[in-house]
Amino acid sequence: MLHYSTKYLSQKQAYKFLSGSIIPRPIAWVTTMDDAHKIINAAPFSFFNAAAADIPLVTLSILRRNGEVKDTARNILETKELVIHLVNDQVIESMNQTAASLRPDQSEIVVNTIETTASKSVSVPGITAAPIRMEARLHQYVPIKDHEDQIITDLFIVEITDFYFDEIVFDQDNEYILPEVFNPIARLAGNTYAHIDGLFDLTRPD
Repeated sequence: MLHYSTKYLSQKQAYKFLSGSIIPRPIAWVTTMDDAHKIINAAPFSFFNAAAADIPLVTLSILRRNGEVKDTARNILETKELVIHLVNDQVIESMNQTAASLRPDQSEIVVNTIETTASKSVSVPGITAAPIRMEARLHQYVPIKDHEDQIITDLFIVEITDFYFDEIVFDQDNEYILPEVFNPIARLAGNTYAHIDGLFDLTRPD
């Protein structure tokens, strides 16, 4: 086995090792709103997962760039609202375009002509074409600090208030999401993405 002590790694190496090892990762395509100017921001993040079910909670970790808070993180802190979308082939190109760095006064939704729909529980609109979306409110914020006590990542635990499913990806009788129809895009490392393939069942022991 090749061994690397993390105390000798650069930030780039640490990111490469994490993003290349912890795969595949789900993609949270997030819309938020600037509180002052009502500008809609859209951006994808893959440090994202479920956290609890008694209260439907998910985690969203937004890494800072050179110590600067990103627009999505700033908007969540200001408004406590967001909409999370899951990504498949129908929206992957639009999602990728929203990964570009824009000025805070520019909207990825406007620049890329992405159709949105009004939400029920939050003021932030959702993206119409996404097969699954979840309206959410901030439940807990955890500023992640480095060894010098500087914030390096904004970690959000958010509570889902509303779920939306495209009818073709959802079995209404059994209330199952159909993974083979949903066919979500997974994030790997660098510019690489993947589909879920070769599904199989494995019975858990008692």
